[in-house]
Amino acid sequence: MTANAIRLSDEIMKVAITYATINSRSVPKQIEHWAKIGKTAEENPDLPYEFIKGVFLAKSEMDNGEVSEFEFRKE
Repeated sequence: MTANAIRLSDEIMKVAITYATINSRSVPKQIEHWAKIGKTAEENPDLPYEFIKGVFLAKSEMDNGEVSEFEFRKE
């Protein structure tokens, strides 16, 4: 992956720093996160933010092996 310099407003940078700190991310990773969420939201305008976030969380859990098989109850 190559690094690219981009210009962002001071206001966006202040907010990105705040959110990055809260979410234990670097500022570039926070901006990447917003870009990923925003791109997905634009491609899927009918999906709510919480659903999109949940899909990314589930994907991350699967990638990290944090899943278990679901067993149906027999009645």
